[in-house]
Amino acid sequence: MPDSVQAMKAGAVTAEFDRAAAGYDRLVGANPGYHRDLRASARRLGAAPGPGVRVLDLGCGTGASTAALAAVLPGATVIGVDASAGMLAAARAKPWPERVRFVHARAEELAPRDLGGPVDAVFAAYLLRNCPDPDAALGAVRALLQPGGRLALHEYSVADSAAARAVWTLVSWGVIIPLGRLVTGRADLYRYLWRSVLEFDGLAQLRARVGAAGFADVRAHAMPGWQRGITHTVTARAPADPGGGRAGGGVGERAGGGGGA
Repeated sequence: MPDSVQAMKAGAVTAEFDRAAAGYDRLVGANPGYHRDLRASARRLGAAPGPGVRVLDLGCGTGASTAALAAVLPGATVIGVDASAGMLAAARAKPWPERVRFVHARAEELAPRDLGGPVDAVFAAYLLRNCPDPDAALGAVRALLQPGGRLALHEYSVADSAAARAVWTLVSWGVIIPLGRLVTGRADLYRYLWRSVLEFDGLAQLRARVGAAGFADVRAHAMPGWQRGITHTVTARAPADPGGGRAGGGVGERAGGGGGA
């Protein structure tokens, strides 16, 4: 097992998700507010519900985020994508309406032709932190979007707050790591989760990274409850002009956000 977070991202983390897939829903189900917060971020995505709208769920895992999108966006087509075959198998085993489908791929390697053309919105829950090259992943996301398409990242970010780092470490070692070991018989993935969150971008850096990838109107939204200051939604949009650059729109932060819980 690689020692560093970056080495894990190069491949071992996907294998660990494969191994954890069978028990993953039980673990996230023990997290108060997990599904509620995904639905809040899905609302903040700002995509229009209804037939003809196509939404990409990048890093869909076992389908929790897919279910949030399908509930919040009735009638929209939802395409779940994940690099872990084990997680995708667990997602596909669940009952879904015909407008939901799944694709096995890495985010950085997707092209619009793999999806039948560009999509109207991209939702990525707990994905960017696990990508070996977050900037390449964001560039790929922008290429998948229609001009003016919407992006929402649902992600941990604690680097800007000593209090958030302390709470995250307490929860990780007091709950997540021992529970993960109990359910799956392994703790490697959950130790990686703890370390990867501590080493990931602070919220200001994450907003700047999204803006540097060419997105406009980059905003951060807080979550309620114990995850306030730990889990965030970052929303943005692709430029309306496909040749538009990196300048459009500001970078800001707010606590609420459209449709939040």
